[in-house]
Amino acid sequence: MRARAASSAATAERVIAAARNRFGRQPYDEITLEMLAADAGVTVQTVLRRFGSKEGLVRAVWTAAQPEVAAQRDAAPSGDVPGAVANLVEHYEHYGDEVLQLLRQELRVPVFAEVTAVGRAFHAAWADRVFAPWLAGRGGDGRTRLHAQLVTVCDVYTWHLLRRQAGLSRAATEQAIRELVEGVLP
Repeated sequence: MRARAASSAATAERVIAAARNRFGRQPYDEITLEMLAADAGVTVQTVLRRFGSKEGLVRAVWTAAQPEVAAQRDAAPSGDVPGAVANLVEHYEHYGDEVLQLLRQELRVPVFAEVTAVGRAFHAAWADRVFAPWLAGRGGDGRTRLHAQLVTVCDVYTWHLLRRQAGLSRAATEQAIRELVEGVLP
């Protein structure tokens, strides 16, 4: 029984890894269950039995990735701009392109919209925690505006514009985001 359970868990992990790889680099509509099954070395029936559908597999990928993502982002120190920005850039270097792939499709793939909504809420909460010393004591519109500015400056699109479109190095991207954050803080 233990061997069978371990084998089943290993199969699920292979399918999730294969799906994450595909979903992170290809349009959702171009990915078939046959492709995902072949990548994982299983049958389509195995994928369907374990995850129910392609949408169910997306949710399983997100569920599997969430603790890893949360642990990395939660390591950002509160009240330490250089440390928080370093954490953020590290996160985007690892996950940024994958996240952008989901964002490009969220308006036409409802399950991706579910994932990105959770990601946006997590990012907003991250900014609340990391920049708490500057947000504390500010009320009403001033706090709302400062929080929105910090969320925006620290967004994956900012990283993308600096790193991918402008071609800045990782270090220069980190410096640019840090300077943007410092320019927003009171």
